[in-house]
Amino acid sequence: MATERSTTWRWGVCSLLLCATMLMYMDRLTLSVLAKRICDEYGFSNVQYGQLDTGLSYAFAAGALFFGFLVDRIGPRWLYPGVLIAWSGAGVATAYSESIGVWLLPDASGPDQTYLGFMLCRIALGFFESGHWPCALVTTQIILTRADRSLGNSILQSGAAVGSVVTPIIVLLLKTDEAGGWRPPFVAIGCIGMFWIVPWVLLIRREDVERKPVSADAASAPDATPKLWSADFCRMFAVVVAIVICINLTWQFFRVWLPKYLQEAHGYNEDQTAWFTSAYYIATDVGCIGVGFWVKGLISSGWGVHIARAVTFTACAGLVLLAVAVAFLPSADVAANGFFTPMSLVLLAMLLLVAAGTLGLYPNYYSFTQELTRTHQGKISGVLGTIAWIGSGTMQPIVGSYVDATGKYDRAVALAGVLPVVAVIALWVLWPKRSAPPV
Repeated sequence: MATERSTTWRWGVCSLLLCATMLMYMDRLTLSVLAKRICDEYGFSNVQYGQLDTGLSYAFAAGALFFGFLVDRIGPRWLYPGVLIAWSGAGVATAYSESIGVWLLPDASGPDQTYLGFMLCRIALGFFESGHWPCALVTTQIILTRADRSLGNSILQSGAAVGSVVTPIIVLLLKTDEAGGWRPPFVAIGCIGMFWIVPWVLLIRREDVERKPVSADAASAPDATPKLWSADFCRMFAVVVAIVICINLTWQFFRVWLPKYLQEAHGYNEDQTAWFTSAYYIATDVGCIGVGFWVKGLISSGWGVHIARAVTFTACAGLVLLAVAVAFLPSADVAANGFFTPMSLVLLAMLLLVAAGTLGLYPNYYSFTQELTRTHQGKISGVLGTIAWIGSGTMQPIVGSYVDATGKYDRAVALAGVLPVVAVIALWVLWPKRSAPPV
């Protein structure tokens, strides 16, 4: 049930949640943008680079469960700014990874010390960033009506794209060419996050994010949420588990490996990669926001809420499937042939379509999770986050091993394109016909 505040206030809060998502992705993506520079400077292999994301992923998995249960108990009003301060601090600390490693392992070799510092910072970043999603999804579930949640979740999720667009630009402006010139972006981006706390505290009152008691009539209504562990609940939960595993593996693959893929498989330089990475994430934002408005438009024209979500989710998976074609394109060899060749432009255009579909999957996924329960959204989000990030953490070093062994990315890119189709099949086959969302 939406809170009794003005429409302007509700969408203003959604915009603030967008900013929180943006900040989270800025802290997370800085390493991906600078990955080749850092790996070359310290001699890290692709396996080691993948393991850094494994550390973040497993920490995120543990934190998602912890914060999911915690937010259902104490609410997001003070927990949300607390986790944001903590992950911003971890982002700043990444710039000092070498010093952290020297302090902890004074007798080890330099690269080992630095790698330990990076790993600890990524673990801290992942653990505290995991608190974002339970806090954000509990907030949108409480303040928005059912019909508005897909759009609200689109706005919330689009912060990932905004942050991913802004991050490469900040990196380009702040990095320098000398050794260690990768450090200033980590410090600047981490410090920016601290400013988010002020509008949150001013906008959110305790009663705004408290759950209202559910009346007996509402609990027994035909559109009430399914009872925990009923047959419908179990089927719905199985579907969202399948969805989050599949779409998260795809999203996290491109988040981590896209810059290295462009540079190593197709010969783009660091600056070209950074600018295209920004364009890629602009496309993800278009897909994310576009899906939210598309769903709202379909509902306004008389479509059922669930069918509108399912159809748009399927369309996005179709766009992501283009990654299979991308995987087997010949190398653009931009270093030898130049940027504006037909092969280069076709490759980048197809990746932009993949980008739009990849993030466009998420708003409806979040809305599906909000149909399971009124009172345990934090726990549901936390458990699903744990499952998703264990999968992502397991995937990254496997991808790194494959790339180190073969020097290719083709099969990994193709698999990333196929996975959302598996999620679509699960949705259409297993989701109960009585689709029982909360009001």
